[in-house]
Amino acid sequence: MNLCKNYDERLFKPYSQIEDRYNPDQNSIVEQRMFTNLSDVDRDIAKYVKMAMSAVDEHYTAVTKEAGERVKKHLADGQQGMNITYRYQGSVMTNTHIRGASDIDLLTFTNKFESTEIQKVREILKEPYQSGYSYSDLAKLRNFNNSFTSYQGNYLQDLRDLRASNETIMRYWYDECDIHKAKAVHIFNKDLKRDVDIVTASWLDSVAYVLNSDERYRGVEIYNKKTDSTETPSYPFLAIDNINTRSSYTKGRLKQMIRFLKNVRTDADANIELTSFEINAICYSIPTERYSSMYYLDMVHLLWNYMYNLLNDEQRLLQLKSVDGTEYVFQKKRDRIAELRKLKDEVWRIYQGIGNSK
Repeated sequence: MNLCKNYDERLFKPYSQIEDRYNPDQNSIVEQRMFTNLSDVDRDIAKYVKMAMSAVDEHYTAVTKEAGERVKKHLADGQQGMNITYRYQGSVMTNTHIRGASDIDLLTFTNKFESTEIQKVREILKEPYQSGYSYSDLAKLRNFNNSFTSYQGNYLQDLRDLRASNETIMRYWYDECDIHKAKAVHIFNKDLKRDVDIVTASWLDSVAYVLNSDERYRGVEIYNKKTDSTETPSYPFLAIDNINTRSSYTKGRLKQMIRFLKNVRTDADANIELTSFEINAICYSIPTERYSSMYYLDMVHLLWNYMYNLLNDEQRLLQLKSVDGTEYVFQKKRDRIAELRKLKDEVWRIYQGIGNSK
């Protein structure tokens, strides 16, 4: 991030860096409505913050989704009879993607088997009246247990086969296709100029899914080609719903903060190795009452202060959980703490610029 490093010389660069991510017509409207009464310096900083918090234009997002749809069609045509389910995950589904630095993730699920939490179900049924579950819920768990049968096939071979199929089809249709990534096949659509990651996965039918039949509570186990194993389950559809719901309660401010930090990370001179996973968790963990009615420039200080306090309280930082509530964000990735410090420093520079212009 160039802003405020050499304050006089580089003040106006961040706006030019982010300007081309957004529709020019939107830029002029935003400028007329938001910045008419600001000084030149103040206006430039305000533009950067406002645009960094804004969603990319609808056309750009539509093209990104179209790239995903084309991949899905190629796969569906080539995988007829394989009983595959396709779903999207990631920042495009929460409208927190940023222009030029986000792709779309297409999950491909084999339906030959599902993992389950059968042992947890049976533990609940051992002492049903102490479990806290209702009579109707216990009936659902009993039915699930009574109808449960172990899969007799080779689940890893099923996942290998699906990954191989994804690779073969993508290599046929796309010149730029990377099949060597551990967790995804990566393609670049030259016509649409979009990246798509194709992920091989299987379902986990959690206790919550058995009780609710709601896909938000259905876990995803991603196949890792390099380790020939499945990753720890995650709940991306629950995470998507959590972000969308909480942001609606805050009139979009949660998503604004997420986009802002992603853009700051992307525009920084230094390489900041933080993913959407970490950034989402940080923003999601901020109590909504702190920002639900906050002015957008004031959210810059809020974010800096929140990251500063996290970094100065390691126990609290290590207790930070993912948006779906299933994983500690930094406990197994201590190296990311230094990256968070870099991001915090970049936000501090922007906040200084806001303060200096007042």
